[in-house]
Amino acid sequence: MDERLISKKELLDIYGISYGALYRWKRMGLIPEDWFLRRSTPTGQETFFRREQIIPRMELILERKAGLDELADELNHTKEASPAPKPFLLIQDAYGQHRYPLEALDSVRLVLGEQQTELLENLKGVLNHGEL
Repeated sequence: MDERLISKKELLDIYGISYGALYRWKRMGLIPEDWFLRRSTPTGQETFFRREQIIPRMELILERKAGLDELADELNHTKEASPAPKPFLLIQDAYGQHRYPLEALDSVRLVLGEQQTELLENLKGVLNHGEL
């Protein structure tokens, strides 16, 4: 098979996602229909993707998992006017970046032993004072 292609099965295995998640992202418009390439194989018909398209898109989807509706709107250009950007908390760790819209957070705490400090109100205060 063409080395520029990756099978659906391999893609699911690499990224640890389910078949359902992949097709939900397709319905949302995060992965275009024409990226799903059906090819005949010795075992029947399988679905493949062009690596140069799907790999960066998968990374983007997984990085922005908390805001997939907004990402779908951005990718599909369905919004009439660009709304003001919504603030989000970006946490980077050994596994990548994780984005959390501030409006979706109930609590952000710094924990040290028995001590806990609530940070969410401080984060929102920074925004209210225009300190960014």
